[in-house]
Amino acid sequence: MTNQPVVIDVQNVSKRFVIRKDKTLKERLLNPGRSRQNREDFWATRELSLQIEAGQTVGLIGPNGAGKSTLLKLIGGIIQPTTGRVLSRGRLAALLELGAGFHPDLTGRENVYLNAAILGLTREQTDEHFEDIVEFSGIREFIDTQVKFYSSGMYVRLAFAVAIHVDPDILLVDEVLAVGDEAFQKKCLDKIQSFQEEGRTIVLVSHSLGQVESLCTRVVVLGQGSVVFDGDPHEGVKLLRSGFETLDEAEEAKARLERERLRDAEVKRLSERVKIGEIRTSADAEGLDSGGNLTIEVDIDAREHLEAWDLGVTVTNSLQQMVTGTTAHRAGLKGIPVEGRQTLTFELPRLPLGAGEYTVSAAMFDDEYREIDRAESATSFSVHCDKASMGPLYTPARGEIAPSGDSETLRR
Repeated sequence: MTNQPVVIDVQNVSKRFVIRKDKTLKERLLNPGRSRQNREDFWATRELSLQIEAGQTVGLIGPNGAGKSTLLKLIGGIIQPTTGRVLSRGRLAALLELGAGFHPDLTGRENVYLNAAILGLTREQTDEHFEDIVEFSGIREFIDTQVKFYSSGMYVRLAFAVAIHVDPDILLVDEVLAVGDEAFQKKCLDKIQSFQEEGRTIVLVSHSLGQVESLCTRVVVLGQGSVVFDGDPHEGVKLLRSGFETLDEAEEAKARLERERLRDAEVKRLSERVKIGEIRTSADAEGLDSGGNLTIEVDIDAREHLEAWDLGVTVTNSLQQMVTGTTAHRAGLKGIPVEGRQTLTFELPRLPLGAGEYTVSAAMFDDEYREIDRAESATSFSVHCDKASMGPLYTPARGEIAPSGDSETLRR
């Protein structure tokens, strides 16, 4: 947490919905006892607590049915919690459902004034912003048409335009932005980014995980109405993508990701301590004759004792095809610890390479074969041979010709 004031405080909030399995209202009236038996409580959130500070952009993500939209409605005051309470500070604008707050029989113009009034603006303040709202929405020619004739995209355009022009301290946005076209979505995202620069607080629900990673400063992952993760957007998205349905599965996924994070941190640490240095070959400036012996030397600098490791070298032709390669383990150097500056030498005898240019690369690995360091195309050499064969491998091909049926020649 930073030193910014808390503008949204969700305190042990649970929200219960009653699911009725009666087929008709008549059945409920005629059989009230059975009706009570056919009801089921569904808890959309369970003792959920969350604090959001001023200036944060928080993404609420999770599987379908996790409670994301319910939590957003609780924060916006659209619904009230069954237990617990939600506190907020500042003017709040919510864009939660398609057409929410619009009266279908009123025109777009009339709905702008109605929505603005609901959000706390006076008529005079709405007059000031009206032209900007219409301009942003891009539906000026339909502003005096009843909104019941609007398409879903027009609904979103007008609703979002109103929400962002009432000068909110907190903006709540549900998945409705997915309805707009690409150009309008970009305009909305640009506006959200300008809100971020102004230090406003944004809470959004989205299934577009790429947008969540790029926009949000914090991610809250929900599962079965509870917070299963609260923190870095990249880590939260990775947890959601790992796949979980129950809270136990979410905890297993978190533990697995934590182990991966620790392994990645260890690899990063080793990559700063163990480096591949110069790579040399025995091929001189004039190159190597095909079928000759090639020696590859790789300098390494291990600034700590490394017990388990491996290093691989590859030879690649001009078409970026690996033609041969080996590793320290394959070459008989397994189980030998390294520390300090050392040189690994690989002998590749009788290499039948075709004529051309070749490059040598090397990569260092830890005991779990995670890459520590890499030197790509660190050195090069050329290979010379006669024109007896072609391709990446050379063979001293020869040919004979004889009359058909000469079995003696065929046997040779």
